[in-house]
Amino acid sequence: MTDLDAYRERIGVPGPLRPDLPTLRALHGAHLRTIPFENASVLFGEPIELDTDRFIHKLGAQRRGGFCYELNGAFAVLLRAIGFQVDLLEARGHEDGGRLGPRFDHLALRVTLDEPWLADVGFGYSFVEPLRLATGVEQLDPVGAFRFVSVCDGLDLEWHHRDGRWLPHYQLSLDARELSEFVETCHYQQTAPESPFVGRWMCATAGEGSDGTTLAGRHLIATHGAARDERDLIDEELIGVLATVFGIRAGFLDGRWSRLDPT
Repeated sequence: MTDLDAYRERIGVPGPLRPDLPTLRALHGAHLRTIPFENASVLFGEPIELDTDRFIHKLGAQRRGGFCYELNGAFAVLLRAIGFQVDLLEARGHEDGGRLGPRFDHLALRVTLDEPWLADVGFGYSFVEPLRLATGVEQLDPVGAFRFVSVCDGLDLEWHHRDGRWLPHYQLSLDARELSEFVETCHYQQTAPESPFVGRWMCATAGEGSDGTTLAGRHLIATHGAARDERDLIDEELIGVLATVFGIRAGFLDGRWSRLDPT
């Protein structure tokens, strides 16, 4: 079995698969439910190189998770192998104070069928189904409603939150990019003290419908339908959640997080 076969088998969508919208929706949702968004490699000091073979081996044979460059980078390879037309897109998250993150802060995917769609399995707790890349329309998703708003540099993706406000999700450029263009920011995300992935856990996984679990540092938010459990975890709880929810066996040894299982 190749690494790509193992990756596809892990997602669990049976074949044969056609490059159409039902297949894209099925793969997108299944990916979010089976492969977690997580920054364990950053905390364990394992360099993340932008190499699609490494992405697919990590997610398939090693059955691990990753962050946006890895998750969406691997997903693009899988979609192209099925016959989809896929472009890599640059996105920038909205930081505190309304500032945008650095260039190439996030990698997302445009999948072109009869019309273009946004696919993104690498932004943590986010939309479950692909979104039409079109302005002027409110798009319903299991986790809420989304819309695109035109801005000078592309599109702002906004999310209608439970408090009734439309809040920015990220800003998307529509120019097709190469994976090599993300190298510098990928290094920044792994090493810069200002990076949200350095020094604390950042994990997320989706469940059925609107269900999902996120971990930021020690702060856990678990959503189950209309119910929401939000709390800070002590050491034993944190280690347990990492293992049972995100598939990460980790321990805090000699002042740093270490992996407890072989890679």
